[in-house]
Amino acid sequence: MKTDKYENNEYYRLQNLPYEKFIAYGSRSLTDSELLAILLRTGTRGVNVRELGEQVLAETARYGNGLLGLYHIPLQELCRIDGIGRVKAIQLKTVAELSTRMAQARAKSNLSFHHPASVADYYMERFRHETVEYIMLLLLDSGLHLIGEHILSKGTVNASLMSPREVFINALQARAAGIMLLHNHPGGDPKPSGNDIHVTERIAKTGALADIPLFDHIIIGDNQYFSFKENQLLTDMSYSADSIQEREDDCLG
Repeated sequence: MKTDKYENNEYYRLQNLPYEKFIAYGSRSLTDSELLAILLRTGTRGVNVRELGEQVLAETARYGNGLLGLYHIPLQELCRIDGIGRVKAIQLKTVAELSTRMAQARAKSNLSFHHPASVADYYMERFRHETVEYIMLLLLDSGLHLIGEHILSKGTVNASLMSPREVFINALQARAAGIMLLHNHPGGDPKPSGNDIHVTERIAKTGALADIPLFDHIIIGDNQYFSFKENQLLTDMSYSADSIQEREDDCLG
């Protein structure tokens, strides 16, 4: 039987041998750089594969903490790392995309358009990494099942980019019984701006007239979200960004 001391020595001996460490202790024992090392398979002259994984993380750190930066770093910048050619760079970017799709697939099993939290969870990985704002129209049938998605705009959110006319042309063409709006805040804070409120009010009023109600407007931040429905703001659109802050302050007080 191995002593604790021997087991500890063996563990540390395997620090530069990620394959062997995986077999001996499982995937959860591996650091981010060791996981990358297994993907990269080989290092370069004077740099072993684990050290190469650390270099990749150091380079991607400007784009996000840990492995998150791998999603955002441009392919060309990965290729500039000594020992990372185009094939390895594509493999790394593919893994980043796979992780995002896996997270969305897990969230899909709980997706219900009756519950804003499940909608936000489903779209979180898709939009929280984006560096610009997207506005998405979700088209729903009478049972609140998704029958279509449509990107209304990409870039700065304002009323002119998301006119009620475009929203309801899409809704009528799809024969939607109702709609939801969803957009992301790249800064990470999902609290609605004055313009978000103005846009929501216009769409809600038009939907009431067209008998195609706006069920919710969900704003995606960084692992957090804001739902107009949950905050009971769709029934009374006579409010502002300041009044939302006052409500939050009252709750905290």
